[in-house]
Amino acid sequence: MRKSRVHRMVLATCLGSLLLVIFYFQSGPSPVAEDGILGSSWFSKTGRSPLQMLYDSNQLQHSPLHLAHQKRRELLNQVCDRYTRKRRLLSPEDLRHLVVDDEHGLLYCYVPKVACTNWKRVMMVLTGGGKYRDPLDIPAHEAHVPANLKTLADYSPAEINRRLRAYLKFLFVREPFERLVSAYRNKFTRSYNTAFHRRYGTKIIQRHRKHPSPEALARGDDVRFEEFLYYLIDPHTRKEEPFNEHWERAHSLCHPCLVHYDVVGKYETLEEDAAYVLSLVGADQAGIHFPTSSKITHTTGSEAAHFFEGISPFYQRRLFNLYKMDYLLFNYSIPSYLRLR
Repeated sequence: MRKSRVHRMVLATCLGSLLLVIFYFQSGPSPVAEDGILGSSWFSKTGRSPLQMLYDSNQLQHSPLHLAHQKRRELLNQVCDRYTRKRRLLSPEDLRHLVVDDEHGLLYCYVPKVACTNWKRVMMVLTGGGKYRDPLDIPAHEAHVPANLKTLADYSPAEINRRLRAYLKFLFVREPFERLVSAYRNKFTRSYNTAFHRRYGTKIIQRHRKHPSPEALARGDDVRFEEFLYYLIDPHTRKEEPFNEHWERAHSLCHPCLVHYDVVGKYETLEEDAAYVLSLVGADQAGIHFPTSSKITHTTGSEAAHFFEGISPFYQRRLFNLYKMDYLLFNYSIPSYLRLR
């Protein structure tokens, strides 16, 4: 019994140290990378890491784009200070959305439905050692194979801390309800997403449809938008299991009040923000650019408004409260089509 107790004490101490060490290096800004902390292979031709390029480059300091990103960082800090009373400790599970590029000193937190497929393609090019040249040459499904990219959760506590200090950390976000409608359209209105229909559609129909047909209960392929929203705001949903990443809040995936992000890109300004990040790496000089395609369709504000037409103000308010922190942290206005009063 005594040996078992000692083992438990040692385990608790180790786990506590892991969480405390991870948290320690995220609590403040990281203005300068630690020279040579993981070798110099990822330094640009200027001899500076992306993090140093961001904070120390005289060329960037007065550019309108640089100042816009500075304001986004400042807003994050202000909102976190105001609304986060007690900052919990990060766990390894919280780091699974942070993709690591050791070659260039990057940490990218991916948010589904915010161009994450193309960003993963770019990360595969950056980390592929010349295996890939053009991000669009990589099939979309390959970008989502876990083995093709490392995440921060794959490293030891000491390695995690070094990367959090020395690497440039960035994420891309999107107007929350446009992202939500995009997730619904992709996962519940496309015939090929049978896995989502069976996994989530059948459950949603069973809980939130009066008198469902046996076929609907079995197939789950005709979930209505209002049923999807009822599922999201139902307290039992999150008690039962975490949200799927496609409709989980961006701040719950990337933890911007615990991880100090250096660049907050936006879907609405995707092209220029992506170019900004890649210029800090020097990838643009190597001919690596973020993919742009006229074939890509995306949900607009007017399309999102159409989906909310039949939703009562009561449920609109409850849903907005669920995603409120994303609106505050990333400076999105309340959609004009909502009737919250």
